[in-house]
This record gives sequence, C-alpha cells and structure tokens, in this order.
Amino acid sequence: MARYCIETYGCQMNVADSELLSGILEARGWEPARGVEGADLVIFNTCSVRERAAQRVIGRVQSVAARKRRNPGLRLVVAGCLPQHLGEDLAARLPEVDLFIGPDAYRTLPDLLEPQMGEARLALERDRTETYEGIEPIRQEGIHAWISIMRGCDRFCTYCAVPFGRGRERSVPADRVLETATRAAAEGYVVVTLLGQAVTAYQDETCDFACLLGRLASTPGLRQIRFLAPHPGDFSPRLLEVMAAHPIVSRHLHLPVQSGSNRILEVMRRGYTREAYLELIREARHRLPGVGITTDILVGFPGETEAEYQETVDLMEQVRFDSAFLFAYSPRARTYAARFLADDVPDEEKKRRLAAVIELQEAHSRERFGRIVGEVRRVLVEGPAKESPRLGFGRCEDFKPVVIDPGEGGEALRPGSEVKVRIMSATSHTLRGRRQP
Repeated sequence: MARYCIETYGCQMNVADSELLSGILEARGWEPARGVEGADLVIFNTCSVRERAAQRVIGRVQSVAARKRRNPGLRLVVAGCLPQHLGEDLAARLPEVDLFIGPDAYRTLPDLLEPQMGEARLALERDRTETYEGIEPIRQEGIHAWISIMRGCDRFCTYCAVPFGRGRERSVPADRVLETATRAAAEGYVVVTLLGQAVTAYQDETCDFACLLGRLASTPGLRQIRFLAPHPGDFSPRLLEVMAAHPIVSRHLHLPVQSGSNRILEVMRRGYTREAYLELIREARHRLPGVGITTDILVGFPGETEAEYQETVDLMEQVRFDSAFLFAYSPRARTYAARFLADDVPDEEKKRRLAAVIELQEAHSRERFGRIVGEVRRVLVEGPAKESPRLGFGRCEDFKPVVIDPGEGGEALRPGSEVKVRIMSATSHTLRGRRQP
C-alpha cells in the first residue's frame, strides 16, 4: 500500500488543509507513513505570508529532493499558498518536485498522482466555489478540531499575499459547519477552532459570524470554541454580545492592528483607524472582563517615518497586549506594495524598530502574565507538558498557556478535562501552577 507523509508549514489554516489532504488521500487507499523515510509520497503544505519562512520551506524541499537520487520512485508535491503565489517561478527553482498544487485543487490530487497524469506539474486552477464540502478530514490526535468556515480573502491589504494564494472569499454553509462541529464533538474533540483569513467576514445568507458562533455554542460535548482571526474592520458589536452570553466561547481575541498610524493604515488598506481600533479594545475589555488580547504588528512599512513608528509604540503602550506577533516588512511578490511602493526604510532601521517593539512587548507580556500570579484559574487540559510527562499543559479561558503540577500523589491530568489551578509563577510567555481540589 502506498504511503504518504505531509509536512505542514504556516498557519492553522494549513494545519486544517493538511487534515483535509489526508482525508482525500486515505479515501483513495493511501496510508500515512511515520515520516519522510517511510513515505512513497511527501507533500509540503506551504505558506507564502513571510519571505524568510518561504525560503526555509524551499530549503527543506531541496533537502528532501536529494533522496530522489537514491529512491527514484519517491514523489514530491508542493501544496498550498506558495505554489499558487509563485507558480512557474517556483517550479523552475525546484525541478525535482513532481507536482505543484494550489489550495483550490486538492480534490484532484489522487488523480494527478496516477501514472497517466505524470506530465501535469502545475495544478493551480482557481475555483471560487470550492469549500471542500463533503470531504471528511483525518484529524490529528488530541482534543482540538480545526474547522475552516471560509476560504480566501477579499480585502487585498497592500502588503499581503494571502488573496493571491488563497483566492477570493467564500463561506461554508452554516448547517455544514454545525454538522462538522457536532461530529467532531461526538468523536471526542472538545475544543473547536473556527478558521478563516478574516472569520468576521463570514456570511451564509442571513447568518453572519456572530449568528454562527451563537448557534455553535449549544453543540453537545464541546467545552470551548475558539476562532482565528477576526478583522478589526468588520468586528460587529453583536459579536461581543454573543461572546459575553456564551461562556463556552474562549475569552481571547487576536486582533491584528499592524500599525498605530492612521496614514500607514490607510496605505495598507486596513479599513479602520487607530481611534476605531482603540475603541474596539475598550469595548471588548468592558464587555468581556479579563479578555486576552493579542495582535500582529508590522514595522518598517514603505514610507513609515520615525513619528509614525512611534505612533505604533504609543498604541502598544495604551493597549498593553498579552502577546504579539511582530515583524519587519518585506515585500511579497504581486502585492500592491511590492509593485508600487518603494521599500525605502533601510534594513538596519527595520531591525532597530523590530528589536525595540519586541523588547517592549516582552515587558508588557511579563506584566500581564505576572498579574495573574496567586489567582486560581480554570484551565482546560490539552495534554502533557513538553518538559515532563508528569506535568500537564493547558490554557486559561483567555488562552494563556499554563504548565500544571498535579500535586504529590495527584491523579493524572486527563486531556479535555477542566481543572482549577493556582498560578504560582509566570514568565512573559507561560504560567505555571498547581492543581487545586
């Protein structure tokens, strides 16, 4: 029996797509391999959002491609946003790869692997209706089920390659999402994470994202619902009302701000102002006391002055995020910024600005994590901690990670269970605590 292996890079959307690819392959008789060494087919499921990450993936593909000299029967597939974004340019760089396939063409993968289709190296067709309805993913072991509720993005932020890799927005019918969540809960997945490039843009006839979240909240067997990632420009007040009304929804919001400068936000085409963003944060903290708020920030965008950079620093000081993904701008092919905006902030200045916001965010994270020390929190156990199987790992309602000491002679911490934990110490990234009776 032919065996496959998938290496996944990038965001949770790619994790969900890898589970989808597994479902497609196994429905056609393929079996999973333990790793690259035992595989007849290796799929690299890729992301194109960051240039450095893309180069690492290309290096990994080239490394595995060297195995084909010893095993000519090994087939390599590069899937996802990177081939969709770079197309023939990527194929020219990776001549050992047998197939490049985009996110809309996964249904065709088993047929493209048949011998008679061996000449087809590029499967990058767009399909504005494809949501993979009817295909059951092969989920990873654990308590999490990743559920893609929409695909693509219509925003076309000037720096972002996602619309070129993922295509235009389309939403999975609400009834289908509910069926998928119900089935996942029945199979023992007590946490579902709803995924979309901008989940708050979800729309199925009269059911928007707030409506969908409210309907999902009554799903039997679920302990928590999470979602990634809302867009500040289409975050409705009703969504906060739904979150406040349903404790099963995680008290965590990842709200990418990108910049604190209104001029930069306008050039980025983000669709909101600094003032609107800060008002959203104030309202979220008012409606959802203790909510965890995280973000993305991009420094060194074309034309960003020192004063505009300082506006971002000031916004960080005002909000004091729990944590953040922080990046220096690098141009992505085909985007508006890469084609029409001069990348005029020197690399050394980008590095300086990035190092400074990283240091600032570390201080804010230490503060926000540290203020929890001494409190007793409800923690959803996800599994053993990496450092020791005796310890557990879980997350608070606000998504902060916790390493859990079960106590002397304490019962093993069961994944999917909720326990009370007294927080004993904190770093800027992790809480540590002891289970309470």
